[in-house]
Amino acid sequence: MEAYVCRTCGVQHAASERPPPGCAICNDERQYVPPEGQRWATLAELRAEGRRIEVRDLEPGLTGIGADPKIGIGQRALLVQTPAGNFLWDCLGFIDDAGVAAVRARGGLHGIAMSHPHFYGVCVEWSHAFGGAPIYIPTVDRQWAMRPDPAIRNWEGTLEPLPGLTLIQCGGHFAGSTALHWSAGADGHGALLTGDTITVVADRRFVSFMRSYPNEIPLSAADVNRIVAAVKPYRFDRIYGGWWVRVVDRDGQAAIQRSADRYLRWINPPP
Repeated sequence: MEAYVCRTCGVQHAASERPPPGCAICNDERQYVPPEGQRWATLAELRAEGRRIEVRDLEPGLTGIGADPKIGIGQRALLVQTPAGNFLWDCLGFIDDAGVAAVRARGGLHGIAMSHPHFYGVCVEWSHAFGGAPIYIPTVDRQWAMRPDPAIRNWEGTLEPLPGLTLIQCGGHFAGSTALHWSAGADGHGALLTGDTITVVADRRFVSFMRSYPNEIPLSAADVNRIVAAVKPYRFDRIYGGWWVRVVDRDGQAAIQRSADRYLRWINPPP
């Protein structure tokens, strides 16, 4: 049996004799099934198509891991390297031997977490490659774990998987949407890794918040305020979104507040 990967969202499903009849993540209103219908691939097929892992060192202690050509939504993962161990943030829908070797050369892998289900990717494959490294999935989003595995650990609220790293359940995009605070990031000024929980937009002075990005469904004022309140206690200068160029280089805390203020003005304008 094969564990098939959805070509649209890049999330791997439980092993089966044939491709699943549908992808629950893509059938949800926050994602979509493309006009040509549901399509699947095995990892072997993706490798045979010429995909490879691309590795870029982004700052001391932080390495980006992407797929070239992309798979699914095209996000890149982030490997945070700490004195207590390494943590993989926002998995992608691909893995190969070169990628595993690159992570091993940087000290291995001691845990995995994702901002939301669209970025679960092949997290179980990455876990298995490193001896069953724990995969942290919020309790409220556990139904979106399309490939169950003993490495999955549920949590809620906040969690410190390694010293200096804090998972923050913000909600919004999904009930369990999460950000990762890295206290040593940005030269000790702190970094917030957000994926699509707080997405870095094309104008990288700003971020945004949505229930569905491809279907353009906004969040309520209450949701946006909860997200902002969830990250407010943490000190950070830099924000890493889900893609290579989506980074707020400085003044990240102020960027979130001014972005929220702008968002709220437009969804709830004064009379």
